[in-house]
Formats: sequence, C-alpha cells, structure tokens
Amino acid sequence: MSQVSMPYAAADGLVRVYPAGTDAAPDAAEAAPRSALVWAHGGGFAGGDLGMPEADWVARSLAERGITVVSVDYRHAGHGFRYPVPSDDVLTAWRWTLDHADELGIDPARLAIGGASAGGNLVTGAVLRLLADATTTTTERIRPLPAGVFLAYPTLLDAQPAPDASLRALLDANPEADRSPSYVHDMYENYFGAPVVDAPLDVAPGRAAASDLAEFPPVLMINSEIDHLRVSGEVFADTLAEARVPLELFTEPGALHGHLNRPGERAASDSIERIMRWIARGFIPDAAPTTTPTTLRTTEGLPS
Repeated sequence: MSQVSMPYAAADGLVRVYPAGTDAAPDAAEAAPRSALVWAHGGGFAGGDLGMPEADWVARSLAERGITVVSVDYRHAGHGFRYPVPSDDVLTAWRWTLDHADELGIDPARLAIGGASAGGNLVTGAVLRLLADATTTTTERIRPLPAGVFLAYPTLLDAQPAPDASLRALLDANPEADRSPSYVHDMYENYFGAPVVDAPLDVAPGRAAASDLAEFPPVLMINSEIDHLRVSGEVFADTLAEARVPLELFTEPGALHGHLNRPGERAASDSIERIMRWIARGFIPDAAPTTTPTTLRTTEGLPS
C-alpha cells in the first residue's frame, strides 16, 4: 500500500481529511490532481462518528489506494438538530472540498460523493438539492456536480415496500437483520421532526420519479444481502435505471446491513475493491448491462 499522511480536521471541524497515499518516490503521474470522495457515515441520522469503521476504516482504506477522502462529521438529528441541518452539513462539506481542491491536490472533475445507510440518504438528498439549485442560481450552475455517487446499503424511503419472498426468508432466518416498518418510520420522523408525508423529496429520495433524476450523476450502489433496508435501495435503483442514469448495482452475498463497519468480513474488503474499480473506470458501469442499457446487477462475490 502507499504511504498515507495523517488525517486532519478542517472546515472548522466539520470534516476530517484523509490525504491520498503516495509512494516514497512518486512519479509525475502521482503528482497530478487525484480522484477524491466526500464521505458520510451512517447511524440512523442520530448516531455514528468519524471513528467508527464505516467512517475511519473506509477512509483509510481508500486513502491507502490513492483516493483522498473528506469524511463529514455532520450534526445528528435528535440532539437539538433536525432536517435540514445534517443535509446542510453535507452540502457545506461538498462545497468546502470543491473550494479547496487545489490545496487538497484533487481534480474537481473526479470528485465523487458517497454515504452509507443514513449517510447514503444524506448524500442522495444533497445531490437532489444541488440539482434543484442548478436550475435557479448562477452560483451552482458553475460548480461541477459530483462525478459519481457511491451508496452503501442506503435507506431512501420512510415507508418502503415489503420484502419479496427470498429476502423475507433471509430475514426470518436472521432476525437480528430485520426491522419493523415502525422502526424505519420513527427514524425518519426523528430526522425530519414532523410527519414525513409532508417532507421534501430530499428527505426520502426513494420517492423520486425518473423525471427528478434525469441529470443525476452515475451511481455505484452496494447493498447488503440480508438487510431490510435493501428494498429501498432497489426501488431507487429501478428509478435510476428508468431515468437512464449510469448505474452499477451490487448485493454483497451473505452480508448483513452495515458490512463496512465490520472490516474483518470479506464483504467489506470486496466493497472497497469495487469502489476502487468504479473510480478507476471514471464512474462507468463495469460490464454489459443485464436489465437496461445503463444498469448492472449482480449478487456474485469477487473471485477468491
């Protein structure tokens, strides 16, 4: 692995920057601006921190492979804050990263955004807000959108469809992976601070229609197989495909929700390698589509 500099706090403590690793004697190519990822951990909108593996281990793993990561310490819902505060924090971190691209040594045209679980919701909502801003303000029109969006087992619907028979059987066999509809609903109401039925689209992005996603950046979504929240990710993936957004959709076999929080599991390391290949390809789906011209779906693991 490359040598990695120490992470450091920036943006008045809103972010922790993980500089891309470099070899001891970097060549000219390595001195060129790099790809980067603005990253938001999960925690049900109300928990999580920059020290959890989903934040720190993921960021270090990508930095070791040459990707600068800006990890966002957004404020939690239910601690005196509600929507749009966590969403605002993600947008502030995104804009800070763009504004400091030169000093970070990153290429704004190769800057992606991503999040896990509730963090996946926050970054998806942030991109929808950026798209809305771009239609109304000159400032946002001249800022590049994310080059890609990485979503790890995202929660995107406050009221999601029931699992199909195969997922229902997996959840019944693994009750610790199951959550009631009321659990998900309460999580969203805590985030929004009011009945979610009246919430803006960016609170529950899984409600989006294809017309809402016409300009959405390319997406890599990696779900956990044994996960009640997988349904909301798949609903959103179907809408992305309908909107013809370049999409690569994987389901890590045998993984429970939050597998990036368990670095010792193969699913976690496999997901890191999938992210790296997606970035290296310029955020383009990996193979010929199996369902639509822009979508790749698979539950197969990586070769041993």
